[in-house]
Amino acid sequence: MNDIKSPIRSSERASKRSVMPPVAADASLSVGFVLLHRFTLLPFAAFVDCLRLAADEGDRSRQLRCHWTLMTSSGQEALSSCGAAITPCLSFRSPAEFDYIVVIGGVQDERDQVDTTALAYLRQAAAAQVPLVGLCTGVFALIQAGVMAGRRCCVSWYHHRDMIQRFPAIEPVADRLFIDDGDRLSCAGGAASADLAAYLVERHLGKAWAMKSLHIMLLDEARIGTHPQPQPVVFGKIEDRLVRRTIAVLEQHLGESITMEMLAERVGTSRRNLERRFREVLGVGPQKFARDLRLRYGLWLLHYTGKNITEIGERCGFADTAHFSRHFRNAFGATPSAMRKLAGEPGSERVDPFFLHIDGRPTL
Repeated sequence: MNDIKSPIRSSERASKRSVMPPVAADASLSVGFVLLHRFTLLPFAAFVDCLRLAADEGDRSRQLRCHWTLMTSSGQEALSSCGAAITPCLSFRSPAEFDYIVVIGGVQDERDQVDTTALAYLRQAAAAQVPLVGLCTGVFALIQAGVMAGRRCCVSWYHHRDMIQRFPAIEPVADRLFIDDGDRLSCAGGAASADLAAYLVERHLGKAWAMKSLHIMLLDEARIGTHPQPQPVVFGKIEDRLVRRTIAVLEQHLGESITMEMLAERVGTSRRNLERRFREVLGVGPQKFARDLRLRYGLWLLHYTGKNITEIGERCGFADTAHFSRHFRNAFGATPSAMRKLAGEPGSERVDPFFLHIDGRPTL
């Protein structure tokens, strides 16, 4: 295994520093990035740009308040999942140089060779009590390194099933953006990486610097870690503007049952006209469509969270568990308990409850 502490040659170091932003010796927040092979670009870009914009006045990119170092196992360029390469990168530095070490994973293909040098470095950082951050599938590497035992683990709903199948001893959380578990932080990835970066910038530099970054990135405000991940949406193109607006309202109120009168008022029409337009476009009335959408949300929660059946029924806006279970069985041909058991069986086909077809039928 390569020596993870091996120094970079002085000529190589000088060459790399010449194209990297200048670094202040007293930077208040220092982050080391571990970029794994075929890492996902958006989580990295969102996180590092939040640091960059908080580090300096304006958009000058000097590493004054924040310092970041991009690292790979041997200092080679880092190839992202989309084919873009990040360079220059350094070989792994001493974990003591950083306030956080952020690992960013990529495409989950079990045929890919495991980066044993990177996993050894993560274990070294954990032993040195440096907080570790798993972005997107970077949390898979933390698990492989053996540093997530007994820890809560945030993962994207999209990778929830992959994690259960590969690491059955780990209980993933897929209904929030990120988790701060002390010296272990995990994030679902995507744009949520900017929220986590802003959370750490605010902790170390203050709220004003976090907001400065987000506003330049055209983000209104930082979402808290418990903010839910995106929930079921309607799949398919809907031309009718009134129907489209109504569906948007329903998606924003999945946890409650809205009367047709209130719904019609929200979109500026009559109940009669709303029902007529829904039947013309979707073949079902708005009330049934709304219930099916909430049931689809319940199916999503069964697959991607550990919430019990009662909690799920309440969160989907049903009066009680029996009411929820009865409608769920009518829609999917199985009770919520049976569906959850089926989803957890090895070798079962993946059910993607994220989409509801535009005809309103929540078919699997």
